[in-house]
Amino acid sequence: MDMTAPPIAQSSAARRLAAWLHARPRVRLGLLLAAPIAWLVVAYLGSLGVLFINSLWQRDEFTGLVQRTFTLENFNLLVSNPLYVTVLLRTAGMAAAVTLTCIVLAFPIAYYMARVASPRTRGLLAVAVVMPLWASYLIKAYSWRLILSEEGLLNWLLQPLGLRGPGQTEIGLWLVFTYLWLPYMILPLYAGLERIPRSLLEASSDLGGHGWTTFRRVIFPLVIPALAAGSIFTFSLTLGDYVAPSLITTTQFIGNLIYLNFGAPDLPFAA
Repeated sequence: MDMTAPPIAQSSAARRLAAWLHARPRVRLGLLLAAPIAWLVVAYLGSLGVLFINSLWQRDEFTGLVQRTFTLENFNLLVSNPLYVTVLLRTAGMAAAVTLTCIVLAFPIAYYMARVASPRTRGLLAVAVVMPLWASYLIKAYSWRLILSEEGLLNWLLQPLGLRGPGQTEIGLWLVFTYLWLPYMILPLYAGLERIPRSLLEASSDLGGHGWTTFRRVIFPLVIPALAAGSIFTFSLTLGDYVAPSLITTTQFIGNLIYLNFGAPDLPFAA
């Protein structure tokens, strides 16, 4: 048998499938995204759907059991009770304040990391930003509780100046939230700023654009998606947190009310 003879070309099923997919890029993209989209629908949107259905049920006042009859009573109670409205507004205000503070603090840090720092300094700063995320959330929250306590580190440092820290108040909680969620604002902003081509900044300078003009007309519009991503992180994390408010202050936030109603148990209203 002649071993040098070329093999007979046969089109296998795998090759035909590969050729078919190669000619249809949208089908390839759909197959690649099918698994993560299915996971998102089942695990995330599915759980939200179940939560919404539970919120339409009600709790029997006598037996404490959940009655699977659809009603809007829970939503009506949420918007008609002044206590719950106050808690909702307080929580939204705290989330907005934390988000704005994180933007103000994170933007200069992210800009320096992305556009100014040397590669070595950039790596060190990236490690410094990510390092707090390695620690347990509870450890950080308890640490801040000790720092803000009456005999804590902050009052000890401010005492020689005749000052006192915010203590375990809403301002103290604002500081804690800002510390906890600041990395979630820095990282998206850093990624967005790093992707801006240097040629755009040079073109703006050549056309007479000064620092503020370049920032307002070139940098800021391009970094809005990253800013939106970081804002979603910080706002949503603050909105749903109940551990830090429980440890730092006695003021009620929406997360605390949800936790208390789950323990009541009033599952429909908690949902």
